[in-house]
Amino acid sequence: VASKERLCELLLAIFLLILSVHLVNTASDYDPYKILGVSRSASQAEIKRAYKSLAREWHPDKNKDPKAEDMFIKISKSYEILSNEERRSNFDRYGQMDDNQPFGQSQHQGFRSFHNSFYFDESFFHFPRSRDFADSKYLLHHAQFNSDVLPDSHRRPYLIKVTSEWCFACIHIEPVWKETVQELEPLGVGIGVVDLGYERRLVNQLGAHRAPSIIGLVNGRVTFFHQAVVREHLRQFIEDLMPNKLVEKITDNNYLSFLDSWHAENKPSVLLFDQVPVVPLLYKLTAFAFRDYVRFGFVDQGDMHCTRLLRQFNINTYAPTMLLFKEYTEKPVDIIQARGMKRQIMDEFVSNNKFLQVPRLVNQQLFDELCPVKQFHRRRKYCVLLITGEDPAFVAGNKAFLDFASANRKDILRFAYVYQSQQQPLCHVLLHNQASLSPQVVILERRSQAGKVLYRSVSGGWNGSEEDKYRLHEQLELLQKDPAYLSSDATLPELNNEMAPIFIIQWMNAAYDYIIQIYDDLLYSNWREMMPILSLIFSALFILFGTVIIQAFSEPGENKPRKPKPREQPQTENDPTSRASTSSRPPKKDFVEVTELTDITYISNLVKLMPGHINVVLVLANVSKNALLRKFAKEVFSFSGTQTLHFSFLNIDKHCNWMPSLLRSTSGVAESKAQSDEDEETSDYTGHVLALNGHKKYFCLFRPVFTGDDPNDSSSESSFSSDNRRKSRSRSRSIHHKLDRLGLWMERLMEGTLPRLHVPAWPSLDENPNTS
Repeated sequence: VASKERLCELLLAIFLLILSVHLVNTASDYDPYKILGVSRSASQAEIKRAYKSLAREWHPDKNKDPKAEDMFIKISKSYEILSNEERRSNFDRYGQMDDNQPFGQSQHQGFRSFHNSFYFDESFFHFPRSRDFADSKYLLHHAQFNSDVLPDSHRRPYLIKVTSEWCFACIHIEPVWKETVQELEPLGVGIGVVDLGYERRLVNQLGAHRAPSIIGLVNGRVTFFHQAVVREHLRQFIEDLMPNKLVEKITDNNYLSFLDSWHAENKPSVLLFDQVPVVPLLYKLTAFAFRDYVRFGFVDQGDMHCTRLLRQFNINTYAPTMLLFKEYTEKPVDIIQARGMKRQIMDEFVSNNKFLQVPRLVNQQLFDELCPVKQFHRRRKYCVLLITGEDPAFVAGNKAFLDFASANRKDILRFAYVYQSQQQPLCHVLLHNQASLSPQVVILERRSQAGKVLYRSVSGGWNGSEEDKYRLHEQLELLQKDPAYLSSDATLPELNNEMAPIFIIQWMNAAYDYIIQIYDDLLYSNWREMMPILSLIFSALFILFGTVIIQAFSEPGENKPRKPKPREQPQTENDPTSRASTSSRPPKKDFVEVTELTDITYISNLVKLMPGHINVVLVLANVSKNALLRKFAKEVFSFSGTQTLHFSFLNIDKHCNWMPSLLRSTSGVAESKAQSDEDEETSDYTGHVLALNGHKKYFCLFRPVFTGDDPNDSSSESSFSSDNRRKSRSRSRSIHHKLDRLGLWMERLMEGTLPRLHVPAWPSLDENPNTS
């Protein structure tokens, strides 16, 4: 016995030795250093150069070797390991790769210093598993997820598993996952698998940063599963993801109101009769897929409050039964009964009856499905449209149109109606912009997605009489014989969406979903996703409390209201306190920028003035300079904010010839001659203001007019005649009142009502010595 035990120990030792040598050789076969051809002491620059050289050599687009693709993958994975110091150190110590970046097809993990001890942990058995049905059939990619899965999540829920090839915990949930998939997929639940190591973009988009994770996707919204991975829990998780009130519980008390709501909801109604007290998941999934077209109700056959309903429709209590109702609620238009109800049977049953016999066009999507665009000659679809109203007076005509449609059901005909008050743009086009007091019938055929249609209005309108029915039937027969019967064409506008919720309801729904998402993240500590929100909250709190603390410790004198500063006087060149501002200085409060016209500024401020800009020039002398500039700034201050106005002054003592030259060069207008004569008599141009348009070569002239508003000389104007006033104007009044009416003149200038004096060219501005 002892010899047998020693023999077993020896065999076990030999087996372990062979296994260890095999593992060491396997690891050495996939050594990233050997694949890149670098030493273990190579620097990052050497590793990068080797990777670039090998990648160019083994790229599948350039190298036609059958092994090029596999070699290129090994080179890329080797560079991913060695370019990261943490992964490289991990490989150098233990010979293992990163969990999220698997390397090769025979990579192992957890081999910890075999030469030192025979220590193995559970990760030692993480050998790569061949992809099973979940890893191949349901594998999702980033582009596929956004193009297919996200839009499809509005028709059916998705259950997505985030896994990794090197995840030991993923192996434990695999049996439960397979059973759940086998149960839920036939019911219509979408299944997906995301590999954590290869689909980084998709993983970041989903917010799943560890494996294993299970995610539910409904209406584009991602929800994480946080319970124990049990088949019942996963099934309940899918049910909780779907919206509430998909299926209404029907009894003897409410079945009539449920069936009669087809008019308000514009949808057919489906009733499912079954022996179970709760709504089956299969029926909920069908209701979720067709919720935009059909209303769903469930009847528990074991409920004592449903006996009258069962008796009225003669329901067989031994098998599930589905009844579909349209406008006539006394009798269903279609029925199916099967002991084992399948999803395919239910989808086909509902899909063939998802429209009323005469539905109301409430949005563009319904119009596109009822009246599709003609693609081939044999697929012509004609839409018979009744334009009617909502008042009770139209009920009889609408009912007669429904009866006509029920008696003339054909594959090429689609009957529908619209309310003229709800779809006014559409009705105006079909009725040629005329409001119709009586219902009208229009036969149309769509020709393009852009709205082009061929149509013809049925003469005589529609009152629902037998004559109207005969006339409509006759024209439909002519249409089938001769498609050219539709003689008019038009481009229809897009229909109004009558069923769209108002803005406040949309906002409340979005806010509710957002609060639920935040609550879920806080409850299950999804801190990675919560970091932006928490950062925003703490930043707001920091700013708030920082402001309070600063105000609390500030000096009392800082909070006292400051006295307003005295209004600054307009600055001029000869002001004792400041120099005249240049055109480059930005404007300030209570300040008008006035530039002197000199030989330097004359070209830029007048001759080459930008189109649309006007330079308002004040003519003054040395004696009256300060007084006139202050008065000028006061009068034009309210106009100084206009960017097209510039303000300047001209010293007539320096440029005495400029004003006479300008006035003599004006066009021969009677008014300009009179002004020239007067100016030659007086030769006093101080107080004149000119609005010069340098681009169009014209100017407007302001002449000083005494208003008598001086409180110190209130009777001056009444003591002189008009002729004497003109001759002794400069002697009998102060210089300050020469610009009294400049503000009114500026308003007329801005309105464009002042007379314009055109000049062939602007006279030159010569610097003449002061001869006065």
